[in-house]
Amino acid sequence: MIVYLVRRLGQSILAVIAMAVLVFIGVYFIGNPVDVLINPEATQADIAATTERLGLDKPLYQQFGIFVVNALQGDLGTSFVYGRPALEIILDRLPATMELAFVALFLSVGIGVPLGVWAGLRPNSIAGRTIMAGSILGFSLPNFWQGMLLILVFAVLLGWLPAGGRGETTEFLGMQVSFLTWDGLSHLILPAVNLALFKMSLIIRLARANTREVALQDYIKFARAKGLSDRRVVLVHILKNIMIPVVTIIGLELGSMVAFAIVTETVFAWPGMGKLLIDSINLLDRPVIVAYLMLTVLIIVTINFVVDVIYSLLDPRIRLSEMKG
Repeated sequence: MIVYLVRRLGQSILAVIAMAVLVFIGVYFIGNPVDVLINPEATQADIAATTERLGLDKPLYQQFGIFVVNALQGDLGTSFVYGRPALEIILDRLPATMELAFVALFLSVGIGVPLGVWAGLRPNSIAGRTIMAGSILGFSLPNFWQGMLLILVFAVLLGWLPAGGRGETTEFLGMQVSFLTWDGLSHLILPAVNLALFKMSLIIRLARANTREVALQDYIKFARAKGLSDRRVVLVHILKNIMIPVVTIIGLELGSMVAFAIVTETVFAWPGMGKLLIDSINLLDRPVIVAYLMLTVLIIVTINFVVDVIYSLLDPRIRLSEMKG
């Protein structure tokens, strides 16, 4: 197990290093921030002074070297626009995005797995067919369009829920959260549902396919022949065996929810990291863009590492094959 963990950790570190190089070079070529930040009537001397002050007069390799040295000390640069540490600005927005992602994940798993198992056990029933048809809609409709439809129905026509914003927040474990106040919860429901719909559809289809496969195995037939109740067969034997691929997908999708909730946050004016990234790209605020992307990489790599560990615990054959390799 230790060999497996060390190998996975080494691969994770290599992935972070590779992404740091790609992110820094990619952001360097999207444009010159001085052209956006400085007054159009500024003189060449002012432009040169600003370029030097921001450290943009140095060659790319020197800028990257300075970035790496500072990053190892926990400094991901200072925002060109806000004049504050980029990491500090992002961390201010992180709780809102994390809250939205975790609630969306809870909805995806809490609704998607039971519906997928039901559709797998009764594939030809009306309910099973309806569930699968609904999952196709969740896949097919663009995320922004789903969000606008939710706003139109539940905020404009019915007036049940607010159309945007985060609402009232309260402190929980040192962070500002909105799900503990009624006003905040009412603001959270629509964006969380919007973010969850695609993932929920994915989990439904995955759970259904695995349920149909597992339900035909001999040990399931044997369990039924022993007289075990349907509930015990499903909860103990089927659910445990279908959760390995589902756990993998959940881990990967949590990372994408945190990193790429940009569309949902923009549609619902949710004050998270995604909206900050859009604003930073418009202003070519390089430190914030780089810090956001690197934080995203770290989150995804960490989640994948944890998923690999859970995966190996659920199926010891995985780490044994890895050790042999």
